[in-house]
Amino acid sequence: MKIRSFILASTAVFALSSAAQAATELYLINCGADNEPQAPVQQTHIDEWVKANPDYTVRVEFLPWEQCQEKTLTLAAAGTPPAAAYMGSRVLKQLSAAGQIVPITLTEDELKTYEPSVISTVQFDGQVWGLPRAFSTKALYWNKDLFKEAGLDMPNGPQTFDEMLTAAKAIKEKTKAAGFGMPAADMDNTFHEFLNFLYSNGGQVVDADGKVAFDSKNNAETLKFYQELAKYSQEGPVAYDRGKLEPLFKEGQIAMYTSGAWGRGKAEGVNFGVALIPAGPSGKHSTLLITDSLVVFKGTGQEEATQNLIKFLTAPERQSAFDEAGGWTPIRAGAGADALIAKDPNWKPFIDAVPTGGPEPLMQDYIGMQDAAIEGIQAVISDEVTPEEGAKQINDGLAGLS
Repeated sequence: MKIRSFILASTAVFALSSAAQAATELYLINCGADNEPQAPVQQTHIDEWVKANPDYTVRVEFLPWEQCQEKTLTLAAAGTPPAAAYMGSRVLKQLSAAGQIVPITLTEDELKTYEPSVISTVQFDGQVWGLPRAFSTKALYWNKDLFKEAGLDMPNGPQTFDEMLTAAKAIKEKTKAAGFGMPAADMDNTFHEFLNFLYSNGGQVVDADGKVAFDSKNNAETLKFYQELAKYSQEGPVAYDRGKLEPLFKEGQIAMYTSGAWGRGKAEGVNFGVALIPAGPSGKHSTLLITDSLVVFKGTGQEEATQNLIKFLTAPERQSAFDEAGGWTPIRAGAGADALIAKDPNWKPFIDAVPTGGPEPLMQDYIGMQDAAIEGIQAVISDEVTPEEGAKQINDGLAGLS
């Protein structure tokens, strides 16, 4: 099918070449549910693209997250991939290494619309392998009433590791609450939440060349901080993931925990503040940047049209509408982000941390990476190993995967 391109709303789209030819279906797998608030926004944009490109139809299949990525990977391995999929960016390196996805071609102007830290979540080997679709940052939630009860004078919440330890200790000793809610279960968010503090202390998991770099002073310092913080956290942190901490914060049983912007809606009735992740002695305020992204699969014969579709969907104005509907941190800075802060100042820490944030580490065996890191974190907070030993243990575990 011969196609030509033209400009519509600053995005190239494909024109009809032959009315006699049947429309070609682009099959898109979407991790998540079709009743989520952003789904109709996306469908409206898809309909706009199809109207401008009548040679094509788009079929979207929504699947639960626990099934979605498995089905997508199975189809790709079998040589019958979807045209595109919306999935966690953590799988991009695995898909790229298997030769199952194609890099996204972006002009310099298109690339400049993204904060470098955001595009880094989908970028490696000098290529962009997906387009960020949903984005989250983290911040520290703190209970103002518990801080007051403990006699703490921190009007903006703790700003450093030392201040956070001071606050957690005082709350544990002077109130009936735990100072901090620490997730340390065998769940991915144990690693994710730890990375917020690791990046805030200038640490890294892999270096710029993709080599494991966990055995460092900065990382050992962060593990030491976590080991100390565990003393003032809820009992048995290895039994808790982040989801189990949300009701504890709402009920006043923990004074602090880290979460995304959605946590604001889960703390109804709490006199809370939201602060940047405290800075470590060797770093500055940072956060973990997590994206889900739209990726284009190889072997469908429709790679060019599919890439055009996902660039259309993620163009600034349409992506901003998608972000707002989903309640996520805006992928791009600008008027949309400013409007969120004006409406609710608690958005500010989530947005301000974006330029200094760090990506979810990209390794081919991302599950093995998480498991090795979680095992080391658990060993440190349980006082089974020293922070220095923990950093080396995690480093050795990750090195064995590369």
